[in-house]
Amino acid sequence: MHEIKMNRKKDKGFESPRPFKLTHQVVCINNINFQRKSVIGFVELTIFPTVVNLNRIKLNSKQCRIYRVRVNDLEAPFIYNDPTLEVCHHESKQRNLNYFSSAYTAAVSAVDPDAGHGELVIKVPSELWKQGDEMNVLKVYIEFSLDQPKGGLHFVVPDVEGSMAERGAHVFSFGYQNSTRFWFPCVDSYSELCTWKLEFTVDASMVAVSCGDLVETVYTHDMRKKTFHYVLPIPTAASNISLSVGPFEILVDPYMHEVTHFCLPQLLPLLKHSMSYLHEIFEFYEEILTCRYPYSCFKTVFVDEAYVQVSSYASMSIFSTNLLHSAMIIDQTPLTRQCLAQALAQQFFGCFISRMSWADEWVLKGISGYIYGLYLKKTFGVNQYRHWIKEELDKMVEYELKMGGVLLHPTFGGGKDKDNPTPHLHFSIKHPHTLSWKYYKMFQCKAHLVMRLIENRISMEFMLQVFNKLLSLASTASSQKYQSHMWSQMLVSTHSFLKSISNVSGKDIGPLIKQWVDQSAVVKFFGSFAFNRKRNVLELEIRQDYTSSGTQKYVGPIKVTVQELDGSFNHTLQIEENSLKHDIPCHSKSRRNKKKKIPLMNGEEVDMDLSAMDADSPLLWIRIDPDMSILRKVEFEQADFMWQYQLRYERDVVAQEESILALEKFPTPASRLALTDILEQDQCFYKVRQGACFCLAKIANSMMSTWTGPPAMKSLFTRMFCCKSCPNIVKTNTFISFQSYFLQKTMPVAMAQLRDIQNLCPKDVLNFILDLIKYNDNRKNKFSDNYYRAELIDALTNSLTPAISISNEVRTVDNLNGDVRLILEEITRSLNMEKLLPSYRNTITVSCLRAIRMLQKNGHIPSDPSLFKSYAEYGHFVDVRVAALEAVVDYTRVDRSSVELQWLLNMVQNDPAHYIRHKILSMLGKNPPFTKAAESPLCNEALVDQLWKLMNSGTSHDWRLRCDAVNLYYTLFGLTRPSCLPLPELGLVLNLKEKKAVLNPTIKPEQGPDTTEMTGNTMGVHIPVMGFTSSLDEGLITMETVSSVSMSSGVAPPPQGLKRKLDSVVGPLGSSPPEPGQVLQEEDTSKKFKIRFNTMEEDEIDMESPHDSQAFIHHHLNILERPSTPGKEPPAVDQAVLSLPVTPLTSSFSKESTSSSKHSGDHHHHHHHHEHKKKKKKKHKHKHKHKHESKDKERDSHAFSNSPASGRSVRSPSMSD
Repeated sequence: MHEIKMNRKKDKGFESPRPFKLTHQVVCINNINFQRKSVIGFVELTIFPTVVNLNRIKLNSKQCRIYRVRVNDLEAPFIYNDPTLEVCHHESKQRNLNYFSSAYTAAVSAVDPDAGHGELVIKVPSELWKQGDEMNVLKVYIEFSLDQPKGGLHFVVPDVEGSMAERGAHVFSFGYQNSTRFWFPCVDSYSELCTWKLEFTVDASMVAVSCGDLVETVYTHDMRKKTFHYVLPIPTAASNISLSVGPFEILVDPYMHEVTHFCLPQLLPLLKHSMSYLHEIFEFYEEILTCRYPYSCFKTVFVDEAYVQVSSYASMSIFSTNLLHSAMIIDQTPLTRQCLAQALAQQFFGCFISRMSWADEWVLKGISGYIYGLYLKKTFGVNQYRHWIKEELDKMVEYELKMGGVLLHPTFGGGKDKDNPTPHLHFSIKHPHTLSWKYYKMFQCKAHLVMRLIENRISMEFMLQVFNKLLSLASTASSQKYQSHMWSQMLVSTHSFLKSISNVSGKDIGPLIKQWVDQSAVVKFFGSFAFNRKRNVLELEIRQDYTSSGTQKYVGPIKVTVQELDGSFNHTLQIEENSLKHDIPCHSKSRRNKKKKIPLMNGEEVDMDLSAMDADSPLLWIRIDPDMSILRKVEFEQADFMWQYQLRYERDVVAQEESILALEKFPTPASRLALTDILEQDQCFYKVRQGACFCLAKIANSMMSTWTGPPAMKSLFTRMFCCKSCPNIVKTNTFISFQSYFLQKTMPVAMAQLRDIQNLCPKDVLNFILDLIKYNDNRKNKFSDNYYRAELIDALTNSLTPAISISNEVRTVDNLNGDVRLILEEITRSLNMEKLLPSYRNTITVSCLRAIRMLQKNGHIPSDPSLFKSYAEYGHFVDVRVAALEAVVDYTRVDRSSVELQWLLNMVQNDPAHYIRHKILSMLGKNPPFTKAAESPLCNEALVDQLWKLMNSGTSHDWRLRCDAVNLYYTLFGLTRPSCLPLPELGLVLNLKEKKAVLNPTIKPEQGPDTTEMTGNTMGVHIPVMGFTSSLDEGLITMETVSSVSMSSGVAPPPQGLKRKLDSVVGPLGSSPPEPGQVLQEEDTSKKFKIRFNTMEEDEIDMESPHDSQAFIHHHLNILERPSTPGKEPPAVDQAVLSLPVTPLTSSFSKESTSSSKHSGDHHHHHHHHEHKKKKKKKHKHKHKHKHESKDKERDSHAFSNSPASGRSVRSPSMSD
C-alpha cells in the first residue's frame, strides 16, 4: 500500500520532536481579577530528559508576563521571543501578500511545538546537566501573569451595578486549534500528553469549571475566596485543557449524575429544558462505539460572547449561551441538539484520542463528523441525513471549484518543503494557524464525507469496529502509569488509522485514500443520453471536466439508477480513461398497455399517468451516482417530463431536490402541477416542500403571461391555513404539526417573490401578506411564533421592487408609494414592539433591519447607515449586531463610503466580542467594498497600510482573526503589491525572490524571520546564511519613533534631501533586521537610541540576567503604556489616519512582548559577531546624526508614528532560527 511508503518513518510509532518527555503538569491560578481583567499564577512541569545533558527546554507561551523560572529549585535564565507578534519587521514598503504569507508561515513554524520549538526558551542550570546521565526528573516552575489578555481567555464584564457575581461577570478560555499557550506556559501540542492537576482560586461567589474531576473545594480563612482542585488522571494534551469561571447556576443531570451543566444566572429553566435530551446522545454513542464514555465526568458550560458555538476540551465543552431555549421554541431545538451531539462526538475523537501531527487532523475531524452524522440519521431520520450529506457535498464542491481544492492529508516529506502542495491558495496549509477559517470549515466537511466514502467501501460494521479498536487501545494506554511507549497509543495518525482499517476489514482502500485524501479537488460530471429503440438500449454519455480549477479526473466505478416501466434498475459502469459512451440494456415496453402498477426503488407500487412520456421508450428517469459515493458535481440532461416523474415518484429526497432545481428551467403547466402536488403531499419531506415553494414562484414569474387562476400557492395556503368562512383571515396558530409549520412559514416568503407584467409584486399578494401579519393570533399556541413573524417580515422585504423615480424629486416619507408606505409602517411597528417585548433571539429585529436596508437599496427611503450603526454597537444581541453590520458592509460597498469602512475597521480592532470582529472581516470578504479587478476611490495607500498593519501585528492574539485579515487583503488587493500604491523608491526595496537588498556588498545579507531557504548575496555567490541574533536585553521593546512623514497622507513631503536622510535613519531599524550583536536600548522617555556593541558570548548576554532585567522590563512597560498624546497632530493630516486608535495597539504590544528577547535557537555563531564588527560600526556612524535633527519633527508626528500611513509599527523581537 502506498501509504506505508509515505509514512515509513512513522512505522515505529510516535517519535517526539522534543529532547524530553512531559509527564505531569500543575496549573495554579491564584488570582483572577475581573476589574483589571488580570490573572496571576504559576505552572510546574515534570519533565524526563530523553537526551544526555539536556541544556535547553523550549515551551510555548504567548502574551504571558513571565516573572521567574526555576528548574529543580535553581533559578534558571530564560529568553522569551514571539515572532508572530509582528510578522514582517524590516519590511516597510513591500506590502505584497505572497511575501507576508511566507513570512507568517515561517514565524508560526519557528515556534511550532510539533517541531519541538517554542516562544519560551529556558536554560537548564549547568549543575543539573550531569543529572541527564541518570535521566533524572526535572521540575520546571514558572511564575506568570496575564493582564487584559487579547486572546486565549475572554473576560465578559457587563457594565451594570452590583458585585461581579451580581453582574454576571465571567471568564472562559477559547481559541482556534492549539491556543492554550495564550493563557499559561505549556507544550501546546496535541501530541504531548501528560496528567494534570489544576487549581483555581476565585471569589466565594464564583464557580471555576475545568477539566477532570473536582477533588475538593477549600475556602480561605476569611471565607472570601475558595480554591477548586481538579485532577485529570487521563493523559491529555495542553491544547485540550480549558477553564471557565463565573457565578454559574449548577444543574446535575437528572439522568446521569456524572454530568453537570453550568449556565449564567437566571437561565436555569432554559438549561433544564435544553439539556433534558443529552443522556440520549450519550447512550447513542456508547452503543454504536460499544465503548464507555472515556472520562469519569462531563461538564457543559454556557457562556456569553462565545468564540464559536461549540468548543470541546477534555471532559468539558464550552457552548454559546445563545443555544439555550425554552420549550416554546421550535427552530432552535434541532440546532442545539446538533451542537450537543457534535461536542460529545469530539469528546471521543479529538479530546480523548488526540492526533500525532497536523497532517492527521483529518482523521479526528472525519471520525467525529461521521459518528455525528450517524446520530443525525437516528434522531432526525434518513431524509434529514441525506439532505445534510447533499448540503455538505454541494457546499464543499462549490468551495473547491472556486478556490481550487482542499487537501486533507498534506505530507511535507524530507526535501519536499519547497513544493507547495496547494499553490492555488493565498495561505499556507502546513499549519492550522495559517489557514483561512472558511478553508478549515470545508476541510472538516470534506473529512467526514471521505469517512462516509470509506464506510461505503468497507461497510458500517467494520467502520465501527475500527473506531472501537482505536478507543479500546487508547483506554488501555490511558490507565497505565507513565511509560513513554504506551501513551502514544492515544494518538491517532493517518498511517495507524489505515492500518487498522486493513486489519479489520481485509480490504485495500489505498486507491480511495490516494484519490480523496492525498490529493485535493473534486470531480465534475456532465451526463446526457439517447434511447436506441432498435436495440432497446439506453446510450448514456458521461463526460468529465478535469481541466478547470479544483477538478480532478475520475477513473473507477460509478452507479447509475434507471427507473423504467418494469421497475428500478441499478447499473455499475466503469469509467475508464477515454470511454464516454455506455450502453445499458433496457427492459420491455409492453407494460404501458396493461395498466399495471409501476414498482419503485423502495418496493412500493404506484399508478402513474404515463401520457406525458415518450411513446417509444420505457424510461421514466435516470440518476447518476445516486448514493453520492464520489465527491462530485453532476449536471445531467433529461426531458422535463422525466424530471417531473422523478419529483413525484422518486422516494429519495436528494433526487427530489435535484429535480426541483432542474424544473426551474422548464416553466410549463406540467411542472406547475408537479410542484403543487408535492406541496399538498403531507408525507413528503418538509425541506423538499420548502424548496418546491421557491421553485414554483420562479416558474410562475416565467409563465407570467400564460398563468391562469389566483397567484401561485395562494389558494393552497388559504385551504391549509385560513378560516373556511373568511378566507382572508388566517386561523389561530397551532404549530403542533412541525411539517405544516415549516410550510406555513415558507410559503408567504416564496409568494412575495411573485411579479406581474410591470415587474411589481401583485397587489393581492401584498395585501394577503399584510393580512397574515394583521390577523396573526398566537394566544392559544403552546409554541412561540417569533420565527414565523420574522419570516412574514422577510416576505414583505421580498415583495419590494425598485422605486420609479419621478424627475429628481427628493425621497421623503410623505411621497412614498402607498404599498411601500404600508410595508414601512408594518416594519416600524414591529421594530417598536421588539423594544417593548423582545422576541427570542431578536429574530424580528433582525428581519426588520434587513427590510430597512432593502427599502434603502430600492430607493424608497434615503440611504443612511446611522440606524444600523446604532444597532451594531456593543451591548445589543449578537444576531442583531451581525444583521446591522451586514447592512453597514453593504452600504460601504454601494455608496463607496470610506467613513463607514473606517468605522468597521475600528470595530475590528476594538470590539470586545471576538465573534463580531471575525464576522465583520468575513462579511467584508464576502461583500467587499471593492475588488482587485476594479478601480475604486476607497483603494488608497492609507487603507493598504491599515490592513497591512492589522494582519501584520494587530491580530496576533487571535489566529482566526489574522487569517480573516489576510483573506480580506487578498480579496481587495490580490497576491501582489496593491495597485494603488506608488512605485517604491529604489534604494529601499528588498527584492524578496532573490533576497537582494541594496546593501554594502561586503556584508552578507541576513536571514530575516521569513524564509527557510538559503540565500545568496547581491553578487550572486550562494552562501549559507547563519541565523544571526541581535541579542536584545531581556524584554526590550524598541518603538520606532521615526515616522517617515512624507508617507503620511496629507502632509506636504519634505525636500528630497531630508527625505533621503529620513530614509537612511530608518535604514538599520526599519528596512533590515538589526545587525548581529547590536543592541537597541531605549533611554528613559527621551527617544534617543543608543547602539551598544557586545563582544561577549551570546550566552552571557541573553541568559544570565533574569533578576536585574525585571526592573528594566517594568520600567519599559510603563513607558509604553503611557498613551501617546493624540492632541498634537499637524492639522493637515488626513481624517482617515486620525480615526485610527493609536493607544490600544501600542498597549497590546507592550503586553504581548513583555519579557521577550532575541535568540537563535541552539546555534552559536560567535565568530560572525567579530567578523563584521568594524565594517558595521563605520556603516552606521553617520546615520545616527540625523536622529537628533529630526527630533522636533518627531515630536509632532509621534502621535501617529504607528498609524497605518507611516508603515511602521511597534517592533517586537523576532526569531531567526
